[in-house]
Formats: sequence, C-alpha cells, structure tokens
Amino acid sequence: MAENQNQADNYSASNIQVLEGLEAVRKRPAMYIGDISEKGLHHLINETVDNSIDEAMAGFCHNIEVTINEDNSVTVEDDGRGIPVDEHKKLHKSALEVVMTVLHAGGKFDKGSYKVSGGLHGVGVSCVNALSSHMKSQVFRDGKIYQQEYEKGKALYPVKVLGETTKQGTRQQFWPDPNIFTTTVFQWDIVARRMRELAYLNAGIKITLTDLRQNPETGKPRQEVFHAKDGLKEFVRYIDRHRQHLFNDVIYLKTEKQGLPIEVAIMYNTDYSENLHSYVNNINTIEGGTHVTGFRQALTRVLKNYADNDAQISKQIEKAKIEIAGEDFREGLTAVISIKVAEPQFEGQTKTKLGNSEVTGAVNQAVGQALTDYLEEHPAEAKMICEKVILAATARVAARKARESVQRKSVMSGGGLPGKLADCSNKDPKECEIFLVEGDSAGGSAKQGRDRYTQAILPLRGKILNVEKVQWHRVFEAESVMNIIQSIGVRFGVEGEDDREANIDKLRYDKIIIMTDADVDGSHIDTLIMTLFFRFMPKIIEEGHLYIATPPLYKCTFKNKVSQYCYNEQQRQAFLDKYGDGTEDGKSIHTQRYKGLGEMNPEQLWETTMDPKSRLLKQVTIENAAQADEIFSMLMGDDVEPRREFIEENAAFANIDA
Repeated sequence: MAENQNQADNYSASNIQVLEGLEAVRKRPAMYIGDISEKGLHHLINETVDNSIDEAMAGFCHNIEVTINEDNSVTVEDDGRGIPVDEHKKLHKSALEVVMTVLHAGGKFDKGSYKVSGGLHGVGVSCVNALSSHMKSQVFRDGKIYQQEYEKGKALYPVKVLGETTKQGTRQQFWPDPNIFTTTVFQWDIVARRMRELAYLNAGIKITLTDLRQNPETGKPRQEVFHAKDGLKEFVRYIDRHRQHLFNDVIYLKTEKQGLPIEVAIMYNTDYSENLHSYVNNINTIEGGTHVTGFRQALTRVLKNYADNDAQISKQIEKAKIEIAGEDFREGLTAVISIKVAEPQFEGQTKTKLGNSEVTGAVNQAVGQALTDYLEEHPAEAKMICEKVILAATARVAARKARESVQRKSVMSGGGLPGKLADCSNKDPKECEIFLVEGDSAGGSAKQGRDRYTQAILPLRGKILNVEKVQWHRVFEAESVMNIIQSIGVRFGVEGEDDREANIDKLRYDKIIIMTDADVDGSHIDTLIMTLFFRFMPKIIEEGHLYIATPPLYKCTFKNKVSQYCYNEQQRQAFLDKYGDGTEDGKSIHTQRYKGLGEMNPEQLWETTMDPKSRLLKQVTIENAAQADEIFSMLMGDDVEPRREFIEENAAFANIDA
C-alpha cells in the first residue's frame, strides 16, 4: 500500500502522455465523430463526401459517386481537382499523406483554396482514416494515378504512381475498424437521406449512391441518383409534399449580401405549425442561430408593413381587435434557409447553432428585399398569407385565454397540479421522473409499484388529442394535454418570449417517460404524445428529456424453476432454444403473453418496466428535423395514401399485436 502511495506521490513529467498523430482519435473517437455506434459509423461517409462537396461548392466538381461495397467498405469518388500530391514544404512529405494522416491539416484554412466549406475543423478525412482498419486513397491529377494506403491511420508506403489517366478527381475507399465501432454495417436509408439532402442544398450536383450488397427484398444491388436542378425549390416541395398548400408558388431567393451567399425557399400550407429548416455550409443547424433570427425578423417586418399599408387588410385586423405578433406570420410556413459562411462560428462542437453576429443583418436585408418584391408582384397570394396570419392571431389570442383560464383555475384550486397526478416526494428535478401511463388500471399498478421518492405517475384516460390537425387554442382546451403540460412544469408565453415558445426552465422532471401497452393502440398513443412534444415542446426532445418505456411482451417459465421476461420475439425464441427444442410444449415450458400493462401486478411492473437497474428505456431524439417533420405530418396529417405506404413498408419492423 505504501508503495502505491509513493507512486501516486511521484506524479511527474513521465506520467504525461502525448498522443502522436492520429492516436488521439483512436483513443477518444467520440470527441471527433460524436459516438461509436451507428450514428458515428455513418458520420465517416459524411466526412468523406463533405470534401467532395467542398470541391463542388468551389466550382470544380460536378459528379460524386458513393458506393457501399459488398464487404461493407465504402468508396467515394469525385471529379474535382484531386488532393495535391506535391511535397509539403514544412513536413517534407506528400500533401496527400499530410491531409490523410495529420489532424487539423487541409485546404480549408487557406482562404485562397476554398471560399466556403462545411468541414472547417480540419479533422474530417484524417479522422476517417484513423478509425478505419484499412484505407486506400487514389488521386487522378496531371494525367497520372497516385495511390497511398493506410492501416489504422498510418501510411503503409510513400505515395506512388500507378499509371496514367485522363480522369481528374479523388477516390477514397475505407473499411471501418470493427474494434472501434459497435456496428460496421451501413444502412441504406441513413446514407440515402443525407445524399438527398446534399443534392437539394447544392443545385446541379449529381450524387450517385450505389449499394452492391444484395437488397433483402429484390436480391439485387440498388442504385439511386440524386440530382436537383432547382435545389431548394425542390427541397421545400419535398418536405411539404404531404400537406395542403395555401397556394402553389414557392417564394424563392438566391442572392449574396455582405459576401454571404444566401438561398431561401418558402411555402405556405393550411397547417398550424412552423417548419423551418436551416443549413450553414450544408450542415443542418437544428438549433437555429443568427441566420434564423435574421430570417424571422425580415418575415415579421415585411408582412407587418404590407398588412399596415393595405387598407382592406388593416381594416380586417382592426375589426378583429387583435394585435399581430411575430409567430402569427410563421403559422403554416415551411421554409429552408441555406447560407454559406467563410468562417462559421458554431456554438459547440456539434455544429447545431450558428453564432456569427454579422449574419443576422445580412439575412434580414436579403430576405426582406426578396419578400417585399414578391408581395408587390403577387397581390392575390399576399392577401391569402395575410388572411392566414389574421386567423393565426385570432387563434393565438383564444389560446392565451384558454391557457390563462387553466392557470387561474389551478391557482384558485391550489397547488397548480392536476388531481390525477401522483407526485414524487423528492423536489430535485434532476433526480425525478414522471411516467405518462395509458389507462387508469395500469396507472393504479404503477402508483403501487413505483419508487415514491423519485417517480411520479400521471394516468392518461382515453386518446390524446392529435395536435397535428387542430388550431393552437384547441390544444389548451383539451384536458388530457393540459394535464401533461401542467404536470411537467412547462409554461408558454413567459415574459419576453413568443406565445408559442415552450419555456422549460421550471421543468419538474429530468425524465418524461411514455409508458403504454405493447400493442397497436399503445404505439398510436406513443405517436400522439411524441407529436405533442415535437410540435409544442421540441426543447424537451432536443435536451434529451423524453423517453419511451419498453414493457416485456412475454414471461417465459421452465418447469417453474427458471423464469425470464422477454422483450421481443428473438429473446423468447432464445429461451425456447435453451430450455426446450425450440418449441413451446405447454408442459415444461410455458409462455405468458402480456397484452397490456394492466395484466402485470405492481411488483412485475416495477421489475420489468420501472426499475432503473433493469428497465429498457428508448430515448426520443431528433437526428434530422426535416425528416422528423415529414414523418409526423405524414403519420398524423390528413393525407391517407402516403401513410398507408409507410405502414406497409415498415410493418415488418413492428413487433406488435393488433
């Protein structure tokens, strides 16, 4: 013990480790690519393709080919300038080797090479190299084919000339390291989604995605070409395709202000939510930032001026006795904003919020000018937008009254919390969680089985309101929705904030857990509650507070000696294989199927679904706001056909009983 103590006291320079080259990436991969699961794996493709996109944005590349090979390696090839191969003066080795093996090295730091770029941290392709068991780079440049290969980020030989070519560009092939990633199998849907997005954001670029692995449905390889001539115009139509449009026009602008390329596409629909998707250098800024602020300011200012100066519309507003606010102009709006910034300052490594202050004014000016011109040239459409705005303002005032009356009631009745809520005794929100439970009987079992100190229970009777289809004030009139909002401590219209902005500063629980039956009805209620949070309280999802509980489907017993809860069909089959011959004989092996939470007694419910030590929770996240918006509007909207197609396509993945 004394010896160990002595060692601890001798903390000196010899204890300080310096990680050379790409070792740091291999040691702490999550710092560079987010995580080492499926998300991080697909990030490798994005990093590699981003280099080709940067070439395209600089005007040198027109075609990008992405291929998922049979062995789950990925090849990315472009027809850009090709990575330079001449000797780097400082490091005395080929520029290609420097780019591939040195962190914070690349052409993005030299303003002469790239005006704008998505990958500005200089860690992109070298990270991919570090996290691959093998990687092969080929450069087609100056009539020659240059090649270098790497193993775990280390070059196997100096750059060599393979032969001659008439091609130009770069080809990268990498094999993700199975010792780092939890999975090395690429998902077609995830890759295709990002390639489609990149094609929309960079009009005219042709991205060909090929999967050489056998498609489980057809048994053949598949290919899709993403090519959007009209860029954002096509993107906004794609996002909005499941909604009814107010008018068919896309309000579109492409301009440059203060050296900032700005592109915006706007559509109005008959729905009640705002769907704003913003990008900086092709990166989806899901938390918004200064470009979104500039856009909203311009929209409010221009539409307000138009309404004030139009005698007919200003008379309507006067008659309705309403004050129009910023959020009213954004109801039923779908917009995509894409800007290119030479030196973007993102808040945080995740690049989800833009911080450049100069962007606000530039976007405000550009959008303001374009929108003013559009309204003057299209008076009929302008009138339709203004009428929609008046309707939104009327509904907002009604919503405020409904909300205030609810709040007044709760103040008068004391406590301000719904009577159905069985609260926990701990008052520290960080340690508390609330279960939103389907049905009174399951709610009763949950109340008896819970840990009263940290777990609260709110039983939900009947179906939750589908907020996708109703105006805002209807939401505050619905008892089931208000019970949830009041219980968790979310407030709307806090001083200085929009009426629609959910304030979660006084959130009463760290985890909000949806707990429903493992059947079709339960899945429907899950979706209704997720829609409520996504449309009204997105911050709760963004900050990681929303979860879905996973109750077991079966309880398998062998000769009354061994029992095991099984959460899916595979676990049940594994039990049958282990203790029987793979089938249920009804004598020694017995399987109990739980149709609902109410079938479990409090002890079972605690053990399987509520105990933090043994339960399975799925965290609800928003990876891609555009896709989430599309899925919610398709599943919960009025358009039946795409919903039917979606259910048919995904029915194979749903392990639920009708």
